[in-house]
Amino acid sequence: MPAASPSDFSFRVDHTLPNGLGRTGTITTPHGAIHTPAFVVVGTKADVKAMLPEQVAACGGQAVLANAFHLYLQPGPDIVDAAGGLGAFMNWPGPSFTDSGGFQVMSLGVGFKKVLAMDVKGLENDDIIAPGAKRNAVVDDDGVTFKSPLDGSRHRFTPEVSMQVQHHLGADIMFAFDELTTLMNTRHYQEDSVERTRRWAQRCLDEHARITQTRAHHPYQALYGVVQGAQFEDLRRAACRGLLACRAVLPGHEPESFDGYGIGGAIEKQRLGEIVGWCAEELPADKPRHLLGISEPDDLFAACAAGADTFDCVNPSRVGRNAAIYTADGRYNVTTAANRRAFGPLEESCDCYTCQHYTRAYLHHLFRAKEILAKVLATIHNERFTIRLVDNIRHAMGSGDFGAYRDEFLGRFYAARTTTD
Repeated sequence: MPAASPSDFSFRVDHTLPNGLGRTGTITTPHGAIHTPAFVVVGTKADVKAMLPEQVAACGGQAVLANAFHLYLQPGPDIVDAAGGLGAFMNWPGPSFTDSGGFQVMSLGVGFKKVLAMDVKGLENDDIIAPGAKRNAVVDDDGVTFKSPLDGSRHRFTPEVSMQVQHHLGADIMFAFDELTTLMNTRHYQEDSVERTRRWAQRCLDEHARITQTRAHHPYQALYGVVQGAQFEDLRRAACRGLLACRAVLPGHEPESFDGYGIGGAIEKQRLGEIVGWCAEELPADKPRHLLGISEPDDLFAACAAGADTFDCVNPSRVGRNAAIYTADGRYNVTTAANRRAFGPLEESCDCYTCQHYTRAYLHHLFRAKEILAKVLATIHNERFTIRLVDNIRHAMGSGDFGAYRDEFLGRFYAARTTTD
């Protein structure tokens, strides 16, 4: 087998919007291509909750993302490596991502579980912690010490450990270990955190280059640096420039930079497009950009217009498991009384497996009866809805109809909310 090489990973821009930021393109990985913009389905623990990998593919999923933190704790990266890597372990043949665990460290530290977008006016406080939570992670300049949420055991993550874990997990695309802040952190702390993340990024790049040499018989794994800086334009731009300056130098090799870039951290929802745009203006046009943790329709349109190429979020499956159904006419709960005798599909004209074979009344019954199948069928629909939406955005960008499609879709999707506000 030829030695792994950065040339095994590439990105090509196919079409650019008139604003010079939004674009369509193709990411090529050792396990296949990703046509962008693309929604990456989250399979946190090497599984997409309530879905088979074959169902993810049938929904049009091009790639999956697993969580390095959770797989480090269980079953352990050595087991995933021995199985042939993440894709072989979970029977997913296509491209895969692993995140670094930064979100979980933040969550353990301050107790905020799922939502980073929040109203925080007047609440800036570096000692903030969610009501009823305990601080189970402590950040220092070298790394993070945390307690396992599984058994309370103590562990240590550093940039080097994160790279070692992610290399053993074997995904096509990895993220540098970063410190994720919340919007509640003060400006001073955000400044320190951006610099800490930059130093960690350089250490990740160095360790990535070293490990790639020692694991040359494995497919090449691309490494993305992660941009932090919260809602501050100067910090976001400085974070981008700091990552661009990072280089790994090994004897006999050309200096290596990051293969792509992640845009992370807490982002004010109403400013999402603006913040992504700052980063896109600073980052190189010939490398892909991944926006971590979004899936709401308005956020997807804003991010695509501003230059993000791929996205991931647990939301479609998480809300689906709780009976919330996405449609072109907005989101509804299938357990309401109105659906008890509704013998049509979850969404008219939807091409997903659930809508082709089952009715609202049937899912209403399954959820009321607390049957596992309810979660499966609802998740299939929501994942297909989100994947199809981003696919349609990509096609509209390529055809020159992006603005018209955005206005039509969002006007319809949020119409009910507008009339009731």
